[in-house]
Amino acid sequence: MTNRQIQLVKESWNYVAPISDVAADLFYNRLFEVAPGVRPLFKGDIRQQGHKLMGMLSMIVSKLDSLETLLDEIKKLAQRHNKYGAHPAHYQVVGECLIWTLTKGLGEKWNKELEESWIAAYSILSGAMITNQKLETEVVL
Repeated sequence: MTNRQIQLVKESWNYVAPISDVAADLFYNRLFEVAPGVRPLFKGDIRQQGHKLMGMLSMIVSKLDSLETLLDEIKKLAQRHNKYGAHPAHYQVVGECLIWTLTKGLGEKWNKELEESWIAAYSILSGAMITNQKLETEVVL
């Protein structure tokens, strides 16, 4: 990611964070609409899951300019997702739903440069998650 992309993601997150409950609802409603097969992976209260999602995104956004500090968190997150039954293919639809949610939530503030910045951030995160999930699976096998 470029410094400009990091700046754009951080600035836009300042608009999303105050409406995190609404954003989480939008995200999960969209996810279950376009990928109903993932619904059984979510066992608990979806509101609580939404708080976890928004908290994790806040932490990730805050550390975008020092990605190396995220590696331990990403590894732990990948291990948890592996235990929940997430598959590498799920990350694409999750990314699409995240971008859709941000598009809706940010409205007229959303533009192509911001979209590319969020895609870059999500690509780094999901790539690291998939790599760590694969490593976890290989260790188990």
